[in-house]
Amino acid sequence: MALQLGDTVPDFTQDSQLGPIHLYDYAGDSWVVLFSHPADYTPVCTTELGEVSRLRPEWEKRNVKTIALSVDSAESHKGWICDINETQNTTVDYPILADEDKKVSDLYGMIHPNALNNLTVRSVFIIDPNKKLRLQITYPASTGRNFDEILRVIDSLQLTDYHQVATPVNWKDGDDCVVVPSIPTEEARSKFPKGVTEVKPYLRMTPQPNR
Repeated sequence: MALQLGDTVPDFTQDSQLGPIHLYDYAGDSWVVLFSHPADYTPVCTTELGEVSRLRPEWEKRNVKTIALSVDSAESHKGWICDINETQNTTVDYPILADEDKKVSDLYGMIHPNALNNLTVRSVFIIDPNKKLRLQITYPASTGRNFDEILRVIDSLQLTDYHQVATPVNWKDGDDCVVVPSIPTEEARSKFPKGVTEVKPYLRMTPQPNR
């Protein structure tokens, strides 16, 4: 069965260049971004792994751990990481799973035969501290992922988990939010003391509550 949003993600233990990674233990009470690659020494993914490394302060600020995955070996990963560090001017210090037996790829539906034979497609999974799947995006091999968007989604998820708001189109941290439809306008005005603007009865905006 394909994973759906809200599902509890399957646990696994798999080798990496840092040794065996047990997902639930590694995650602890953190959020996790798990992202897959077709193979080592691929050009687009080289830039992506470097960017994820450079964004380390942003992940840490949001209590996020990152895990990459490729179907190549841990030894292959070590060689590739040297190239990534050199060409992307960074230091990759997070695990790259060595999913040679495709155990994790199969668990998470990362293999799309019509796209790349038996290689993993370039998917992203955002997993919350309760081990629930909160977002899944699959990119074509020719298009590099936008990790600023991944951070933006995490900001939205972490905000809306604790406040009765949703985030509108192109929202970024600090922008106004949408009051969820389940809250009547008068109740919303009490709940959100910074103010509620009623654009339409079903479209009410309020400044970001935790700012």
